[in-house]
Amino acid sequence: MLEIVLLDDELKAVKSLEWEIENYCQGVNILKTFTNPNEALLYLKNHTPDCLFIDVEMPQMNGLEFISKFQSRQFAVVFVTAYSQYAIKAIKESAFDYLLKPIDTDDLVSTINRLKYNKEKKNPSDILEERLNNQKRVAIPVDGKLVFIEPQQIAYCKSDGNYCRIYLCDGNELFLSKKLKDIQCLLPDNHFFRVHNSYLVNLDQVCEFVKAEAYIVLKNNIKIPVSRNKKADFLGRV
Repeated sequence: MLEIVLLDDELKAVKSLEWEIENYCQGVNILKTFTNPNEALLYLKNHTPDCLFIDVEMPQMNGLEFISKFQSRQFAVVFVTAYSQYAIKAIKESAFDYLLKPIDTDDLVSTINRLKYNKEKKNPSDILEERLNNQKRVAIPVDGKLVFIEPQQIAYCKSDGNYCRIYLCDGNELFLSKKLKDIQCLLPDNHFFRVHNSYLVNLDQVCEFVKAEAYIVLKNNIKIPVSRNKKADFLGRV
């Protein structure tokens, strides 16, 4: 039995999610529901559910602040939000998943099923670590929607002031209203490296390093500069 806790400052939202779970998700026990984050915090200090479903936008304490109160948590977290821009922060906080409001029933059922599957296989802390080290897909916020892509589809990313451009291996390009450092947080460190203040590259796409001029050549023949202070670290990674 999957044991969960629900937290949303809007009672209507809590009741709606509770109804969806009770009517469409089998094998789930809702231990408690909360509209007050401080009350939920006290409860979770003494109880360990399998997962916490938590709203992001709450007036007393937002969901990201709430999760930061736990230095080492033993439960998975699913963020529930109406704002796709929180996807990056949710992943950075090692969330198990995030659901966009209004919640799609199929998405909810899929999340619950994956939670149940992982509970049978391993404990929550192992799941969180695995998601950080072995992400299958990342959610990229583009023009008010989320584009799901596999990290290995990305050749490199380039900073453009307060914006960022992602260049895919197939030649397509994504333009984001996010900084390069935000995108870097989404991608696995063992495959991506910041070779320059303006460039983040997929190490698997690097085929040459021209030492004299300090630049790398990717498989698509794009040349990217390597900063002097990044050179040693880069050579240690390839």
